[in-house]
Amino acid sequence: MSKADKLLTMPKFFPVSCHTKTVGLGSTFVAIKGDKEDGVAYISAALKQGAKKIIVHQDAKLSKEIISEVKSVGATIEKVQNTRKALAQLSAQANDNPSKKLKIVGVTGTKGKTSTVFMLEHLLRSAGYKTALLSTVHNKIFDTVFETELTTAHPDYLHAFFALCVKQGVEYVVMEVAAQALSLHRIEGITFDGAIFTNFGQEHAEFYETQENYFAAKCKIFDHLKTGAPVFVNADDERGKEILNLYPEFFSFSLTQENVTLSARPIELIENLSCSICFEKKCILFSCPHLFGAFNAYNMLGAVSLAHVLGVPLEMSAHAMNSFSKIPGRLERYVLPNGSFCFIDHAHNPSSFEAVLSTLRKMTDQLIVVFGAGGERDGTKRPQMGKISAHYADHIILTSDNPRSENPVDIAADICVGVETEHRGKILCELDREKAIQAAYRLAKKNGIIALLGKGRDEYQIFGTKKRFFSEREILKNF
Repeated sequence: MSKADKLLTMPKFFPVSCHTKTVGLGSTFVAIKGDKEDGVAYISAALKQGAKKIIVHQDAKLSKEIISEVKSVGATIEKVQNTRKALAQLSAQANDNPSKKLKIVGVTGTKGKTSTVFMLEHLLRSAGYKTALLSTVHNKIFDTVFETELTTAHPDYLHAFFALCVKQGVEYVVMEVAAQALSLHRIEGITFDGAIFTNFGQEHAEFYETQENYFAAKCKIFDHLKTGAPVFVNADDERGKEILNLYPEFFSFSLTQENVTLSARPIELIENLSCSICFEKKCILFSCPHLFGAFNAYNMLGAVSLAHVLGVPLEMSAHAMNSFSKIPGRLERYVLPNGSFCFIDHAHNPSSFEAVLSTLRKMTDQLIVVFGAGGERDGTKRPQMGKISAHYADHIILTSDNPRSENPVDIAADICVGVETEHRGKILCELDREKAIQAAYRLAKKNGIIALLGKGRDEYQIFGTKKRFFSEREILKNF
Protein backbone atom coordinates (compact mmCIF):
# COMPACT_ATOMS: atom_id res chain seq x y z
CA MET A 1 0.00 0.00 0.00
CA SER A 2 1.39 3.37 -1.00
CA LYS A 3 1.71 6.37 1.28
CA ALA A 4 -1.16 7.99 -0.64
CA ASP A 5 -3.39 4.96 -0.01
CA LYS A 6 -2.69 5.13 3.73
CA LEU A 7 -4.01 8.69 3.76
CA LEU A 8 -7.11 7.79 1.76
CA THR A 9 -10.09 7.92 4.14
CA MET A 10 -13.79 8.58 3.89
CA PRO A 11 -14.90 11.90 5.42
CA LYS A 12 -16.07 11.63 9.01
CA PHE A 13 -19.06 13.87 8.35
CA PHE A 14 -21.23 14.23 5.25
CA PRO A 15 -22.70 17.54 4.01
CA VAL A 16 -26.03 15.71 3.70
CA SER A 17 -26.78 12.72 5.90
CA CYS A 18 -29.57 10.39 6.98
CA HIS A 19 -27.67 9.16 10.06
CA THR A 20 -26.61 11.23 13.03
CA LYS A 21 -23.18 9.56 13.21
CA THR A 22 -22.21 11.34 9.97
CA VAL A 23 -23.89 14.68 10.75
CA GLY A 24 -21.42 17.50 11.37
CA LEU A 25 -21.40 21.26 11.69
CA GLY A 26 -23.53 22.73 8.92
CA SER A 27 -24.87 19.38 7.66
CA THR A 28 -28.32 18.82 6.26
CA PHE A 29 -30.10 16.01 8.09
CA VAL A 30 -32.70 14.04 6.14
CA ALA A 31 -35.20 12.36 8.46
CA ILE A 32 -36.27 9.17 6.70
CA LYS A 33 -39.10 7.08 8.04
CA GLY A 34 -38.05 3.43 7.83
CA ASP A 35 -39.87 0.21 8.65
CA LYS A 36 -38.56 0.19 12.23
CA GLU A 37 -37.47 3.73 12.98
CA ASP A 38 -38.55 7.24 12.06
CA GLY A 39 -35.76 9.72 11.41
CA VAL A 40 -37.87 12.42 13.05
CA ALA A 41 -36.94 10.89 16.41
CA TYR A 42 -33.30 11.79 15.72
CA ILE A 43 -33.74 15.44 14.77
CA SER A 44 -32.71 16.64 18.22
CA ALA A 45 -29.53 14.53 18.08
CA ALA A 46 -28.76 15.87 14.60
CA LEU A 47 -29.12 19.44 15.84
CA LYS A 48 -26.71 18.73 18.68
CA GLN A 49 -24.24 17.42 16.08
CA GLY A 50 -24.45 20.73 14.23
CA ALA A 51 -27.13 20.20 11.58
CA LYS A 52 -28.40 23.48 10.15
CA LYS A 53 -31.12 22.16 7.88
CA ILE A 54 -33.68 19.43 8.53
CA ILE A 55 -35.53 17.66 5.71
CA VAL A 56 -38.74 15.82 6.62
CA HIS A 57 -41.63 14.23 4.78
CA GLN A 58 -44.51 16.61 4.12
CA ASP A 59 -46.78 14.54 6.40
CA ALA A 60 -44.27 14.33 9.26
CA LYS A 61 -45.63 15.20 12.70
CA LEU A 62 -43.23 17.49 14.52
CA SER A 63 -43.69 18.33 18.18
CA LYS A 64 -43.62 21.91 19.41
CA GLU A 65 -40.46 21.06 21.32
CA ILE A 66 -38.64 19.99 18.15
CA ILE A 67 -39.80 23.04 16.20
CA SER A 68 -38.66 25.26 19.05
CA GLU A 69 -35.28 23.50 19.25
CA VAL A 70 -34.74 23.94 15.52
CA LYS A 71 -35.41 27.68 15.78
CA SER A 72 -33.25 28.06 18.87
CA VAL A 73 -30.11 26.88 17.04
CA GLY A 74 -30.86 28.85 13.88
CA ALA A 75 -31.63 25.78 11.78
CA THR A 76 -34.43 25.45 9.23
CA ILE A 77 -37.00 22.79 8.35
CA GLU A 78 -38.00 21.85 4.82
CA LYS A 79 -40.78 19.45 3.89
CA VAL A 80 -40.55 17.30 0.76
CA GLN A 81 -42.72 14.69 -0.94
CA ASN A 82 -40.08 11.94 -0.85
CA THR A 83 -37.26 12.06 1.68
CA ARG A 84 -35.37 9.18 0.05
CA LYS A 85 -35.26 10.94 -3.29
CA ALA A 86 -34.32 14.18 -1.55
CA LEU A 87 -31.42 12.42 0.20
CA ALA A 88 -30.06 11.22 -3.14
CA GLN A 89 -30.54 14.54 -4.93
CA LEU A 90 -29.15 16.71 -2.15
CA SER A 91 -26.19 14.37 -1.54
CA ALA A 92 -25.26 14.53 -5.22
CA GLN A 93 -25.54 18.33 -5.30
CA ALA A 94 -23.57 18.81 -2.09
CA ASN A 95 -20.70 16.73 -3.48
CA ASP A 96 -20.73 18.52 -6.87
CA ASN A 97 -22.45 15.65 -8.71
CA PRO A 98 -19.41 13.34 -8.66
CA SER A 99 -21.12 10.38 -10.37
CA LYS A 100 -21.30 12.40 -13.58
CA LYS A 101 -17.49 12.60 -13.62
CA LEU A 102 -17.01 8.83 -13.40
CA LYS A 103 -17.74 5.77 -15.48
CA ILE A 104 -19.97 3.58 -13.33
CA VAL A 105 -20.95 0.00 -14.15
CA GLY A 106 -23.58 -1.89 -12.19
CA VAL A 107 -24.18 -5.58 -11.54
CA THR A 108 -27.56 -6.86 -10.39
CA GLY A 109 -29.15 -10.28 -9.96
CA THR A 110 -30.10 -12.62 -7.13
CA LYS A 111 -26.73 -14.34 -6.82
CA GLY A 112 -23.28 -13.78 -8.22
CA LYS A 113 -23.22 -10.00 -7.88
CA THR A 114 -20.28 -9.89 -5.51
CA SER A 115 -18.12 -12.36 -7.43
CA THR A 116 -18.90 -10.63 -10.71
CA VAL A 117 -17.99 -7.13 -9.50
CA PHE A 118 -14.73 -8.43 -8.03
CA MET A 119 -13.86 -10.09 -11.33
CA LEU A 120 -14.88 -7.11 -13.44
CA GLU A 121 -12.91 -4.67 -11.29
CA HIS A 122 -9.91 -7.00 -11.52
CA LEU A 123 -10.17 -7.13 -15.34
CA LEU A 124 -10.48 -3.35 -15.73
CA ARG A 125 -7.64 -2.71 -13.32
CA SER A 126 -5.43 -5.29 -15.04
CA ALA A 127 -6.09 -3.43 -18.30
CA GLY A 128 -4.62 -0.28 -16.75
CA TYR A 129 -7.74 1.57 -15.65
CA LYS A 130 -7.92 3.28 -12.26
CA THR A 131 -10.75 1.52 -10.45
CA ALA A 132 -12.97 1.52 -7.40
CA LEU A 133 -15.42 -1.09 -6.14
CA LEU A 134 -18.65 -1.08 -4.13
CA SER A 135 -19.75 -4.51 -2.88
CA THR A 136 -21.32 -6.56 -0.12
CA VAL A 137 -17.88 -7.68 1.08
CA HIS A 138 -16.16 -4.29 1.17
CA ASN A 139 -15.70 -1.08 -0.77
CA LYS A 140 -12.37 -0.20 -2.31
CA ILE A 141 -10.51 2.61 -4.06
CA PHE A 142 -7.33 1.23 -5.65
CA ASP A 143 -5.90 -0.88 -2.77
CA THR A 144 -7.58 0.99 0.07
CA VAL A 145 -10.41 -1.04 1.60
CA PHE A 146 -13.42 0.48 3.38
CA GLU A 147 -15.81 -1.53 5.53
CA THR A 148 -19.41 -1.76 4.41
CA GLU A 149 -22.72 -2.87 5.93
CA LEU A 150 -25.02 -2.80 2.90
CA THR A 151 -24.86 -4.29 -0.59
CA THR A 152 -25.66 -0.84 -1.98
CA ALA A 153 -25.00 2.00 0.45
CA HIS A 154 -27.27 4.96 1.19
CA PRO A 155 -26.92 7.94 -1.18
CA ASP A 156 -25.10 10.12 1.37
CA TYR A 157 -22.30 7.55 1.55
CA LEU A 158 -22.36 6.81 -2.18
CA HIS A 159 -21.84 10.39 -3.26
CA ALA A 160 -19.16 11.01 -0.64
CA PHE A 161 -17.44 7.86 -1.96
CA PHE A 162 -17.81 9.03 -5.56
CA ALA A 163 -16.39 12.43 -4.62
CA LEU A 164 -13.35 10.71 -3.13
CA CYS A 165 -13.03 8.64 -6.33
CA VAL A 166 -13.04 11.80 -8.44
CA LYS A 167 -10.42 13.40 -6.21
CA GLN A 168 -8.20 10.31 -6.60
CA GLY A 169 -8.55 10.16 -10.38
CA VAL A 170 -10.64 6.97 -10.52
CA GLU A 171 -11.96 6.16 -13.99
CA TYR A 172 -14.28 3.18 -13.38
CA VAL A 173 -16.45 2.37 -10.37
CA VAL A 174 -17.84 -1.18 -10.39
CA MET A 175 -20.78 -1.62 -8.02
CA GLU A 176 -23.34 -4.13 -6.86
CA VAL A 177 -26.88 -2.87 -7.28
CA ALA A 178 -29.43 -4.50 -4.96
CA ALA A 179 -33.14 -4.60 -5.75
CA GLN A 180 -33.92 -2.79 -2.51
CA ALA A 181 -31.48 -0.03 -3.44
CA LEU A 182 -33.47 0.49 -6.64
CA SER A 183 -36.80 0.44 -4.78
CA LEU A 184 -35.57 2.83 -2.08
CA HIS A 185 -34.07 5.38 -4.50
CA ARG A 186 -30.50 4.89 -3.32
CA ILE A 187 -29.18 5.26 -6.86
CA GLU A 188 -31.53 8.08 -7.80
CA GLY A 189 -29.72 10.30 -10.32
CA ILE A 190 -26.92 7.80 -10.97
CA THR A 191 -26.57 6.57 -14.57
CA PHE A 192 -24.57 3.54 -15.64
CA ASP A 193 -22.01 3.14 -18.41
CA GLY A 194 -22.69 -0.59 -18.48
CA ALA A 195 -24.58 -3.28 -16.59
CA ILE A 196 -24.78 -7.04 -16.03
CA PHE A 197 -27.83 -9.10 -15.08
CA THR A 198 -26.52 -12.32 -13.52
CA ASN A 199 -29.68 -14.35 -12.80
CA PHE A 200 -32.91 -14.36 -10.84
CA GLY A 201 -34.16 -16.58 -8.03
CA GLN A 202 -36.36 -16.47 -4.94
CA GLU A 203 -35.26 -13.95 -2.34
CA HIS A 204 -36.45 -11.03 -0.20
CA ALA A 205 -40.04 -12.10 0.38
CA GLU A 206 -39.79 -10.09 3.62
CA PHE A 207 -39.56 -6.92 1.50
CA TYR A 208 -41.50 -7.67 -1.70
CA GLU A 209 -45.08 -8.93 -1.67
CA THR A 210 -44.46 -11.10 -4.73
CA GLN A 211 -41.48 -12.39 -6.66
CA GLU A 212 -42.84 -10.46 -9.66
CA ASN A 213 -42.39 -7.27 -7.65
CA TYR A 214 -38.86 -8.35 -6.78
CA PHE A 215 -38.06 -9.03 -10.44
CA ALA A 216 -39.54 -5.69 -11.49
CA ALA A 217 -37.33 -3.97 -8.91
CA LYS A 218 -34.23 -5.65 -10.37
CA CYS A 219 -35.20 -4.45 -13.83
CA LYS A 220 -35.33 -0.82 -12.69
CA ILE A 221 -31.58 -0.72 -13.23
CA PHE A 222 -32.34 -0.47 -16.95
CA ASP A 223 -33.97 2.92 -16.31
CA HIS A 224 -30.58 4.18 -15.11
CA LEU A 225 -28.55 3.48 -18.25
CA LYS A 226 -26.72 6.12 -20.25
CA THR A 227 -27.67 6.20 -23.91
CA GLY A 228 -26.02 3.30 -25.69
CA ALA A 229 -24.62 1.76 -22.49
CA PRO A 230 -23.90 -1.97 -23.04
CA VAL A 231 -25.91 -4.45 -20.97
CA PHE A 232 -25.08 -8.15 -20.73
CA VAL A 233 -27.75 -10.63 -19.66
CA ASN A 234 -27.45 -14.31 -18.75
CA ALA A 235 -29.28 -16.02 -21.61
CA ASP A 236 -29.43 -19.34 -19.73
CA ASP A 237 -31.56 -17.82 -16.96
CA GLU A 238 -35.34 -17.95 -17.48
CA ARG A 239 -35.80 -14.34 -16.37
CA GLY A 240 -32.78 -13.39 -18.39
CA LYS A 241 -34.56 -14.69 -21.49
CA GLU A 242 -37.54 -12.46 -20.64
CA ILE A 243 -35.28 -9.44 -20.40
CA LEU A 244 -33.62 -10.22 -23.73
CA ASN A 245 -37.04 -10.49 -25.37
CA LEU A 246 -38.06 -7.11 -23.94
CA TYR A 247 -34.74 -5.45 -24.77
CA PRO A 248 -33.42 -6.95 -28.04
CA GLU A 249 -30.62 -4.37 -28.06
CA PHE A 250 -29.04 -5.94 -24.97
CA PHE A 251 -26.12 -8.37 -25.28
CA SER A 252 -26.15 -11.94 -24.02
CA PHE A 253 -23.83 -14.60 -22.60
CA SER A 254 -24.31 -18.33 -22.17
CA LEU A 255 -22.66 -21.62 -21.24
CA THR A 256 -25.13 -23.70 -23.27
CA GLN A 257 -26.02 -21.64 -26.36
CA GLU A 258 -23.96 -20.42 -29.30
CA ASN A 259 -26.30 -17.78 -30.74
CA VAL A 260 -25.28 -15.24 -28.08
CA THR A 261 -22.80 -12.38 -27.95
CA LEU A 262 -20.22 -14.32 -25.90
CA SER A 263 -20.40 -18.02 -25.19
CA ALA A 264 -18.26 -20.38 -23.17
CA ARG A 265 -17.54 -24.06 -23.50
CA PRO A 266 -16.75 -25.40 -20.02
CA ILE A 267 -13.71 -27.66 -19.92
CA GLU A 268 -13.30 -28.10 -16.15
CA LEU A 269 -15.76 -26.85 -13.55
CA ILE A 270 -15.06 -28.94 -10.47
CA GLU A 271 -11.50 -27.84 -9.80
CA ASN A 272 -9.39 -25.10 -11.39
CA LEU A 273 -12.17 -23.63 -13.50
CA SER A 274 -11.32 -23.50 -17.19
CA CYS A 275 -13.46 -22.43 -20.14
CA SER A 276 -13.06 -21.65 -23.79
CA ILE A 277 -14.75 -18.27 -24.26
CA CYS A 278 -15.82 -17.43 -27.79
CA PHE A 279 -16.65 -14.15 -29.52
CA GLU A 280 -17.31 -13.92 -33.26
CA LYS A 281 -15.85 -17.42 -33.84
CA LYS A 282 -12.65 -16.53 -31.99
CA CYS A 283 -12.10 -18.66 -28.88
CA ILE A 284 -9.69 -18.02 -26.02
CA LEU A 285 -8.87 -20.46 -23.20
CA PHE A 286 -9.47 -19.13 -19.69
CA SER A 287 -7.92 -20.93 -16.74
CA CYS A 288 -8.77 -19.82 -13.20
CA PRO A 289 -6.88 -21.81 -10.54
CA HIS A 290 -8.76 -20.26 -7.59
CA LEU A 291 -12.30 -20.73 -8.95
CA PHE A 292 -14.57 -23.67 -9.58
CA GLY A 293 -18.25 -24.40 -10.24
CA ALA A 294 -20.65 -23.58 -13.08
CA PHE A 295 -21.92 -20.57 -11.14
CA ASN A 296 -18.44 -19.03 -11.19
CA ALA A 297 -18.18 -19.79 -14.90
CA TYR A 298 -21.30 -17.64 -15.36
CA ASN A 299 -19.91 -14.91 -13.13
CA MET A 300 -16.64 -14.89 -15.05
CA LEU A 301 -18.38 -14.90 -18.42
CA GLY A 302 -20.54 -11.92 -17.44
CA ALA A 303 -17.51 -9.97 -16.23
CA VAL A 304 -15.40 -10.85 -19.28
CA SER A 305 -18.28 -9.96 -21.62
CA LEU A 306 -18.77 -6.45 -20.29
CA ALA A 307 -15.02 -5.86 -19.95
CA HIS A 308 -14.65 -6.86 -23.60
CA VAL A 309 -17.08 -4.26 -24.94
CA LEU A 310 -15.52 -1.68 -22.61
CA GLY A 311 -12.23 -2.22 -24.37
CA VAL A 312 -10.44 -5.10 -22.63
CA PRO A 313 -9.34 -7.71 -25.20
CA LEU A 314 -10.19 -11.34 -24.47
CA GLU A 315 -6.50 -12.28 -24.44
CA MET A 316 -5.83 -9.68 -21.74
CA SER A 317 -8.82 -10.88 -19.69
CA ALA A 318 -7.61 -14.48 -19.95
CA HIS A 319 -4.23 -13.50 -18.59
CA ALA A 320 -5.87 -11.46 -15.78
CA MET A 321 -8.26 -14.24 -14.73
CA ASN A 322 -5.34 -16.63 -14.33
CA SER A 323 -4.13 -14.42 -11.46
CA PHE A 324 -7.56 -13.73 -9.96
CA SER A 325 -7.58 -14.69 -6.26
CA LYS A 326 -10.44 -15.95 -4.12
CA ILE A 327 -13.16 -13.61 -2.87
CA PRO A 328 -13.69 -13.24 0.90
CA GLY A 329 -16.68 -15.30 2.01
CA ARG A 330 -17.23 -16.90 -1.39
CA LEU A 331 -16.25 -20.58 -1.19
CA GLU A 332 -13.19 -19.86 0.94
CA ARG A 333 -11.35 -23.16 1.19
CA TYR A 334 -9.57 -24.39 4.34
CA VAL A 335 -7.62 -27.61 4.85
CA LEU A 336 -8.34 -29.01 8.32
CA PRO A 337 -5.99 -31.09 10.55
CA ASN A 338 -8.04 -34.27 10.17
CA GLY A 339 -7.63 -34.23 6.38
CA SER A 340 -11.07 -32.83 5.63
CA PHE A 341 -11.83 -29.53 3.89
CA CYS A 342 -14.05 -26.65 4.91
CA PHE A 343 -15.68 -24.09 2.65
CA ILE A 344 -17.08 -20.84 4.03
CA ASP A 345 -19.71 -19.30 1.77
CA HIS A 346 -22.31 -16.54 1.92
CA ALA A 347 -25.04 -18.72 0.34
CA HIS A 348 -28.34 -17.85 2.02
CA ASN A 349 -31.10 -18.53 -0.49
CA PRO A 350 -32.34 -21.57 -2.45
CA SER A 351 -30.58 -20.76 -5.73
CA SER A 352 -27.27 -20.17 -3.95
CA PHE A 353 -27.63 -23.42 -2.00
CA GLU A 354 -28.29 -25.31 -5.23
CA ALA A 355 -25.27 -23.76 -6.96
CA VAL A 356 -22.82 -24.29 -4.10
CA LEU A 357 -23.93 -27.71 -2.87
CA SER A 358 -24.27 -29.25 -6.33
CA THR A 359 -20.65 -28.25 -6.95
CA LEU A 360 -19.29 -29.45 -3.60
CA ARG A 361 -21.16 -32.76 -3.85
CA LYS A 362 -19.14 -33.68 -6.94
CA MET A 363 -15.88 -33.08 -5.07
CA THR A 364 -16.32 -35.48 -2.18
CA ASP A 365 -17.80 -38.72 -0.86
CA GLN A 366 -18.90 -36.95 2.34
CA LEU A 367 -20.65 -33.58 2.47
CA ILE A 368 -21.62 -32.00 5.80
CA VAL A 369 -23.70 -28.82 5.63
CA VAL A 370 -23.91 -26.38 8.53
CA PHE A 371 -26.43 -23.56 8.21
CA GLY A 372 -29.31 -21.60 9.66
CA ALA A 373 -31.49 -18.80 8.33
CA GLY A 374 -31.70 -15.13 9.18
CA GLY A 375 -34.42 -13.98 11.53
CA GLU A 376 -36.86 -11.29 10.35
CA ARG A 377 -36.07 -12.21 6.76
CA ASP A 378 -37.80 -14.17 4.01
CA GLY A 379 -39.25 -17.18 5.83
CA THR A 380 -40.62 -18.84 2.69
CA LYS A 381 -37.15 -19.86 1.54
CA ARG A 382 -36.31 -21.79 4.71
CA PRO A 383 -38.05 -25.10 3.78
CA GLN A 384 -36.52 -24.93 0.30
CA MET A 385 -33.03 -24.53 1.75
CA GLY A 386 -33.74 -27.56 3.94
CA LYS A 387 -34.91 -29.62 0.96
CA ILE A 388 -31.88 -28.72 -1.17
CA SER A 389 -29.46 -29.45 1.66
CA ALA A 390 -31.04 -32.84 2.32
CA HIS A 391 -30.75 -33.71 -1.37
CA TYR A 392 -26.98 -33.15 -1.45
CA ALA A 393 -25.71 -33.61 2.11
CA ASP A 394 -24.78 -36.70 4.09
CA HIS A 395 -25.19 -34.73 7.31
CA ILE A 396 -27.06 -31.50 8.05
CA ILE A 397 -26.33 -29.51 11.19
CA LEU A 398 -28.96 -26.83 11.75
CA THR A 399 -27.76 -23.85 13.74
CA SER A 400 -28.27 -20.11 14.20
CA ASP A 401 -27.54 -17.37 11.67
CA ASN A 402 -28.47 -13.88 12.90
CA PRO A 403 -31.80 -14.93 14.47
CA ARG A 404 -32.49 -11.35 15.55
CA SER A 405 -35.83 -11.25 17.41
CA GLU A 406 -36.95 -14.70 16.23
CA ASN A 407 -36.51 -17.88 18.25
CA PRO A 408 -33.75 -19.98 16.62
CA VAL A 409 -35.75 -23.12 17.47
CA ASP A 410 -38.64 -21.85 15.33
CA ILE A 411 -36.30 -21.01 12.44
CA ALA A 412 -34.81 -24.51 12.54
CA ALA A 413 -38.32 -25.98 12.59
CA ASP A 414 -39.20 -23.98 9.47
CA ILE A 415 -36.15 -25.40 7.70
CA CYS A 416 -37.05 -28.97 8.72
CA VAL A 417 -40.47 -28.65 7.07
CA GLY A 418 -38.76 -28.92 3.69
CA VAL A 419 -36.72 -32.02 4.54
CA GLU A 420 -38.41 -35.15 3.26
CA THR A 421 -39.08 -37.94 5.76
CA GLU A 422 -36.40 -40.27 4.39
CA HIS A 423 -33.75 -37.58 4.94
CA ARG A 424 -34.72 -36.56 8.48
CA GLY A 425 -32.06 -38.87 9.91
CA LYS A 426 -29.38 -36.62 8.40
CA ILE A 427 -30.35 -33.74 10.68
CA LEU A 428 -28.59 -32.69 13.87
CA CYS A 429 -29.79 -29.50 15.56
CA GLU A 430 -27.13 -27.51 17.44
CA LEU A 431 -28.15 -23.87 17.80
CA ASP A 432 -24.80 -22.77 19.21
CA ARG A 433 -22.99 -22.13 15.91
CA GLU A 434 -19.51 -22.72 17.34
CA LYS A 435 -20.56 -26.08 18.75
CA ALA A 436 -22.25 -26.89 15.44
CA ILE A 437 -18.97 -26.31 13.59
CA GLN A 438 -17.11 -28.45 16.13
CA ALA A 439 -19.69 -31.22 15.68
CA ALA A 440 -19.19 -31.08 11.92
CA TYR A 441 -15.45 -31.42 12.38
CA ARG A 442 -15.90 -34.51 14.55
CA LEU A 443 -18.07 -36.08 11.85
CA ALA A 444 -15.75 -35.19 8.98
CA LYS A 445 -13.59 -37.91 7.41
CA LYS A 446 -10.43 -37.53 5.37
CA ASN A 447 -11.29 -35.72 2.10
CA GLY A 448 -14.76 -34.97 3.46
CA ILE A 449 -16.15 -31.46 2.96
CA ILE A 450 -17.80 -29.21 5.54
CA ALA A 451 -19.87 -26.39 4.03
CA LEU A 452 -20.46 -23.47 6.39
CA LEU A 453 -23.22 -21.51 4.69
CA GLY A 454 -24.72 -18.10 5.39
CA LYS A 455 -22.06 -16.06 7.15
CA GLY A 456 -19.52 -15.65 4.38
CA ARG A 457 -17.11 -12.86 5.29
CA ASP A 458 -19.35 -11.63 8.16
CA GLU A 459 -17.79 -12.01 11.59
CA TYR A 460 -20.77 -11.46 13.83
CA GLN A 461 -24.05 -12.89 15.05
CA ILE A 462 -27.14 -10.76 15.68
CA PHE A 463 -29.29 -11.75 18.66
CA GLY A 464 -32.20 -9.39 19.23
CA THR A 465 -30.75 -6.01 18.27
CA LYS A 466 -27.24 -6.75 19.54
CA LYS A 467 -24.36 -7.67 17.25
CA ARG A 468 -21.77 -10.00 18.81
CA PHE A 469 -18.38 -10.92 17.40
CA PHE A 470 -18.34 -14.37 15.83
CA SER A 471 -15.69 -15.63 13.44
CA GLU A 472 -15.90 -18.99 11.71
CA ARG A 473 -12.29 -18.54 10.57
CA GLU A 474 -11.09 -18.22 14.17
CA ILE A 475 -12.95 -21.41 15.10
CA LEU A 476 -11.29 -23.30 12.24
CA LYS A 477 -7.86 -22.10 13.35
CA ASN A 478 -8.39 -23.78 16.73
CA PHE A 479 -8.87 -27.27 15.31
